[in-house]
Amino acid sequence: MTITAEDLIRRGAERHRAGDLDGAESHYRRALRLAPHHPDALNLLGVAARMRGDLDTALELAAKAVAQAPDSPVFLANQGAALAEAGQLGPALAVLERTLRLRPDDVVSLRNFGQALTAAGRPADALPALREAARLAPAPEVLLSLAHAAKEAGATEEARAAAARVTGPLAGHARFLLAALDGEAPDRAPAAYVRDLFDAFAPRFDAELTGALAYRTPALLAALLGPGPFARLLDLGCGTGLSGAALRPLAARLEGLDLSPRMLARARATGHYDALHEGDLLEFLPRRAAAFDAVAAADVLNYLGDLAPAFAAIRAALKGGGVAAWSLEKGEAPVALHGGLRFRHAPAHAAALAEAAGLRVTAQQEAALRTEKGEEVAGVLMRAEAA
Repeated sequence: MTITAEDLIRRGAERHRAGDLDGAESHYRRALRLAPHHPDALNLLGVAARMRGDLDTALELAAKAVAQAPDSPVFLANQGAALAEAGQLGPALAVLERTLRLRPDDVVSLRNFGQALTAAGRPADALPALREAARLAPAPEVLLSLAHAAKEAGATEEARAAAARVTGPLAGHARFLLAALDGEAPDRAPAAYVRDLFDAFAPRFDAELTGALAYRTPALLAALLGPGPFARLLDLGCGTGLSGAALRPLAARLEGLDLSPRMLARARATGHYDALHEGDLLEFLPRRAAAFDAVAAADVLNYLGDLAPAFAAIRAALKGGGVAAWSLEKGEAPVALHGGLRFRHAPAHAAALAEAAGLRVTAQQEAALRTEKGEEVAGVLMRAEAA
């Protein structure tokens, strides 16, 4: 019996649906060896690459699939999604608009279009598409996207109503959004929310932070922490490795910790780190008692409301006499969750919590951490020694 490219694509799609990306990709590649320009194989292999976070490959394959079938709404939808994930919002919006003209009831493209408009700073324009997606299929991910867009557009009651309908694994994300809308300050942002946020942000993280956001925290924090050298330094929330570039000269051994596997993949590619770990700092640090000579946390504690557990964990991981440095977004209240879904802390309150955990604050300086929506984000940097 002769196996055709279509047979292999069908088998690959079955493996894909079962969550076996390796098996799916193997079948798609075999199909392409039989039919090098088969648009379905190109498209599905691009979808698999996007699921892995390999957006360069995903974009290349999506473009090839569309070139073979320019009016396919399926191929256009996947290309638009890949462009949006890569932060190429202008091209993404153009492709998704074209997709929706061909298939106006495509819920996934309606959601992707709304998300891209929100990310582009046009949340009010995103609402019609997201409302239609929610009407057609009120799935948790659609309702959560609608809630975020409504919040950004100032439609607070609509945001509350959409968030309240979110169920399942995304319910924690929705409760966190509701807390921000209601002026509450929970203990922390849900770990799953932070991981998903930065997994999605990873492909465009460096470009956006060092470009439009004028991100300054790593260099400022390294200067405050230094001069070193430290035998073993931990970069908490290392992200893509931006902090690692600033911290590497201070460390004989530099390690990084982050919740986001896609961020860690990019950090690994920089070559800055001797070791990288995936995990939550509140779980990781207590298992590394007196392991580090220094700990740096650039824009990490902004996702924690109650800093006491984090300071206790940092102290536990430090050797006696070790040093830690961290940044905080500055607020007037002891702790407050603001509209950007990050926490702000009053410096005096944070310093008191650090001291209570055994971290003696030895230096403190105010600084603009980055630019956001055209305004500088006021922050404070602290350096402390382990008692």
